[in-house]
Amino acid sequence: MRKLVVITGATRGIGRAITQRFASEKCDVVVCARNPEDLQVFKKEIEEKYQVEVFVKSTDVSDRAQVNAFAHFVLALNRPVDVLVNNAGHFIPGEVLQEEEGSLERMIASNVYSAYYMTRGLIEPMKKNKSGHIFNMCSIASIKAYPNGGSYAISKFALLGFSKVLREELKPFNIRVTAVLPGATKTASWDGVDLPESRFMKPEDVAEVIFSAYSISERSVVEEVIIRPQLGDI
Repeated sequence: MRKLVVITGATRGIGRAITQRFASEKCDVVVCARNPEDLQVFKKEIEEKYQVEVFVKSTDVSDRAQVNAFAHFVLALNRPVDVLVNNAGHFIPGEVLQEEEGSLERMIASNVYSAYYMTRGLIEPMKKNKSGHIFNMCSIASIKAYPNGGSYAISKFALLGFSKVLREELKPFNIRVTAVLPGATKTASWDGVDLPESRFMKPEDVAEVIFSAYSISERSVVEEVIIRPQLGDI
């Protein structure tokens, strides 16, 4: 049976590249995103190109009930989850003292609670099997506050903390936990920014790092990985 990889926020940007990378290694994938039409197009594309099974479910990860429903959808496949990538997230620019009311709550829901509840929803079979690898998509903003980062940075600091706690709790179950901290990557979040594309990292580079961390011996774990543009942060 092929490996099964679960990826949230999979139809665009880094999530899309991660899905393609694992599918290229003949892993079946379970993916979610908010737009059901995008999911169906993506499902067809990945299945035809890589000859793997793709399971999709429309999900808004900022909604706890929908996160739980997606976890149940995964469990109903009755297959071991080999990799969980908590990739989905949301960025609202602004300063903490001036940003729109509710920005913190929305980004905590999308960037922290989504990973928290998704992990809790899928972890018991992984613990029972004493196998698996969880990737949490943090950010350079998890370790470095920057202008106009506002509550996004707060949420990403929290996600890194969650990753550290999870790593300690899951050691006895042979489940690896990796926090991924990418810098500026060319995704839709940067649309409209007047900088050359060469100034950004490629989503495929982040996906390659994740797959490499997964591929090493189970006797080792990459606990945190920082990836920055060669010329530095933007």
